[in-house]
Amino acid sequence: MAQTATLRALAEPLLRGSGLELWDVEVARDVVRFLVDRDGGVDLEALGEASRALSGLLDEHEELVPSGQYQLEISSPGLERTLRTPDQYRRYVGTPVSVKTAQPVHGGRRHRGVLAAVTGDGVDLTPDDAPGEVRHLAFAEIERARTVFVWESTPKPGGATAGARSKSASPAARRPPAAPSGQPGAPPAARAGAPAAADTSATAAPDPKDQSR
Repeated sequence: MAQTATLRALAEPLLRGSGLELWDVEVARDVVRFLVDRDGGVDLEALGEASRALSGLLDEHEELVPSGQYQLEISSPGLERTLRTPDQYRRYVGTPVSVKTAQPVHGGRRHRGVLAAVTGDGVDLTPDDAPGEVRHLAFAEIERARTVFVWESTPKPGGATAGARSKSASPAARRPPAAPSGQPGAPPAARAGAPAAADTSATAAPDPKDQSR
């Protein structure tokens, strides 16, 4: 946790200077993943710029990345995005979310419903399985939370015939102003031990970095 917090603190001002918002940081055994966003969504050019900047940052702070070879991935948060900070939760008040707690709370660890409010120490959730009830989940209890993208069936423009349906996004589930254009986990740009130009063939190019040198 301290590792990702430090990476976030270092990367946020760097990305902000490029007009990008750092949404999340994930560090696994062989992957360092940055999810970035901005008003109007991110494109390949923005992801490439972020990749070059963050590559240099990680080269300067090798103590914060996995030892040996790892992948650097840069992408947008996607339609269903992880919620970690109080500000991120506030953006999605009134929309469906899914929350998993570290220990059973209110009879279980998995909670899904509408995010009703954000308080000083947690969130209030109106659960799908108990309409009218409000459950308080403390930030300290939450292991992971994410938004839920909901599709609604609506008649096609011009009048739909019986049984004919089209899908449209529920207003409550639509993205906020900072809407992503890519999907998380897109293939990164390959390189070995030194910053490499981003591979703009897809979202963000994974970038194999070798820390064994």
